[in-house]
Amino acid sequence: MKHVIIGTAGHVDHGKTTLIRALTGTDTDRLKEEQERGMTIDLGFAALTLPDGTPAGIVDVPGHERFLKNMLAGAAGIDVVLLVIAADESVMPQTIEHLDILRLLDVKSGVVALTKVDMVDPDWLKVVEEDIRSRLEGTFLEKAPVIRVDSVRGKGIPELKRALLSVVSRTEQKNTAAPFRLPVDRVFTRPGFGTVVTGTLVAGTMRVGDSVEILPAQLSSRVRGLQTHGKKQDSVEAGTRVAVNLAGIEVETLERGALLSAPGTLKPTQIFDATIDMLDGAPNELVNRARVRVYVGSAEILGRVQILGSETIEPGKHGYIQFRAEESFACARGDRFVVRSYSPMVTIGGGVVLDTVPRRHKRMDPEVINILQAKERGTPDDLLESWLSILPLGAQVKEAERALGLSEADIVYAKNILLEKGTVASLSGDRLIHAAALTATTDRALNALLAYHKSNPLRTGMPKEELRGTLGKAADSRSFAALLSRWQADGRVTTEAASIRHAEFEIELNPRQQALMDRTIELFRGAKYSPPSVDDVSRELGAPPDAIFAMVKLAQSRGQLERVADGLYYHIETWEDARRIVREHVEDTGEITVSVFRDITGSSRKYVLPLMEHMDAVGFTQRVGDGRVLVK
Repeated sequence: MKHVIIGTAGHVDHGKTTLIRALTGTDTDRLKEEQERGMTIDLGFAALTLPDGTPAGIVDVPGHERFLKNMLAGAAGIDVVLLVIAADESVMPQTIEHLDILRLLDVKSGVVALTKVDMVDPDWLKVVEEDIRSRLEGTFLEKAPVIRVDSVRGKGIPELKRALLSVVSRTEQKNTAAPFRLPVDRVFTRPGFGTVVTGTLVAGTMRVGDSVEILPAQLSSRVRGLQTHGKKQDSVEAGTRVAVNLAGIEVETLERGALLSAPGTLKPTQIFDATIDMLDGAPNELVNRARVRVYVGSAEILGRVQILGSETIEPGKHGYIQFRAEESFACARGDRFVVRSYSPMVTIGGGVVLDTVPRRHKRMDPEVINILQAKERGTPDDLLESWLSILPLGAQVKEAERALGLSEADIVYAKNILLEKGTVASLSGDRLIHAAALTATTDRALNALLAYHKSNPLRTGMPKEELRGTLGKAADSRSFAALLSRWQADGRVTTEAASIRHAEFEIELNPRQQALMDRTIELFRGAKYSPPSVDDVSRELGAPPDAIFAMVKLAQSRGQLERVADGLYYHIETWEDARRIVREHVEDTGEITVSVFRDITGSSRKYVLPLMEHMDAVGFTQRVGDGRVLVK
């Protein structure tokens, strides 16, 4: 299912919150001060069901210039804008600034709601619509529908919903396969739950039980619960407004601007390389070492700009910068950001993050500009890294050639660069996987194993296919086998037949369990060539069959019992004795039959036949006619 976020934009007192209430029935002004003043101060959120049943999240942002910082915190993750313009005032300064910000954040579509139409006459409405069209010319809303609305009386609301549906249906699906990222825009506590954060999931899929890294503080936590618009969820996908209940985190340690991410996928930074596009209406050129405010995700970061390749960047021009922050923050390559001057606070431009762990550059070094241009347009290694970053289980090298349209030589060149940098890792079967994806997938698998061991403390391991299932539909047998080989080589897991266990897991029996184990083993030892079934042992010892079966499987894994057929186990001493008897008899007479072995052991065909067939299966003997000989 497609998940879409609709964000409001527009000047203060143009009726954004009233319009949201008419669309959804939700009052997004949740603060007492907002309700008293009749003005949105902070972010508000609501759920909207479009005419065809498509769900969408709405982010209501403040329109006043003094609260633009709050508007920017909610702008991350917006897919569609609902630009609100009041008919009695038309386009105002904040209308234009909000529009500039959304363009810098690469929002591509939207709808214009012309509110308060009941307050003006029809001739004035036509003048306002003409003004709106002229102001939107050349922007991404140039061809957007303009819907006349009276929010109080509900006039135009059905038409507005249909217009939103039309735009939403054309938006692109977000990447749900990448490691998850959630910029935090609210932090609070709920009685009985603890710390809760909210935000828009901008990438990946988050599930209850997932491990979480909180940046830039590098705190570790776990997802205790998920909700979208008040409804509990087991998992949420990119493009969803979500509330996350975090385990073991004090509310005082978090604030707006933090980032939740899959462990190991990102690192805190105080520096990034980026492109920048200055707004045509920026009041001044951008000068080197200018102190600015950068808004990325839900964070506001103060820092200075080092201009690369030129002395200044003029309004309306494109350039390259290295941003150096005054404190740590977190972002990812490809993230869009907005830049405002430090004082007075005016939006001057924005850009795209190219590298979150760059070196410090010589400002006028032509090679630095060449490298940044390659990162912007995508060199073979950039393309390969970007492609692998959205594949949680990696891919074969041949698949990369087909997907990227690159030659074998280009792929080999790119692969070697990325392997040397440690950005990607090599797996068996000529597979490559992004280092961040390998970390996230490994973490998910190990957590699944630990959870299984906790629920099944007497089982030696988790069935391989069950573990593969926890990695999603993309985990086919070949990709899973390649990952499993890597985990084994790294000493993270141990495999036994069809099961896998965490390398640090060991079965520990309590005294009562150990006593049951000892008595079970003793029964098999005493039975020799007529071993009991699980039910026999259960009746003899007065213990549940499940408990006995767990002891039998554990004893088998420890080498105390030998499984020769379904439900048939021999004590290891009896098994070794049987092999000795067969070896000596064959060496003396040339072969051994089932009946001869039965007579020697004093057992019955019911037990002897499966035992000898097991000897064939393990390669100790082979059948020749009615007899068996040793395998040389």
